Amino acid sequence: MTYTWIGKTKFIIDHTGVENKFEGKGFGKKLVMKSVEYARNNDLKILPLCPFAKKVFDTDESIDEIRG
Repeated sequence: MTYTWIGKTKFIIDHTGVENKFEGKGFGKKLVMKSVEYARNNDLKILPLCPFAKKVFDTDESIDEIRG
């Protein structure tokens, strides 16, 4: 996963990827959810510009409050 900070309270998820041999095993979602955990613990917001991260945010209402 790559990200870019926007100020001190928000970051963009630019890219989420896993090696081909790990595709379909949930590792990409685990990466996104770890970023959500970090954001929650540090009172931050996430702007998910990566198509995969955006899909995770769009399909999981429990993390909507982190979207910035």
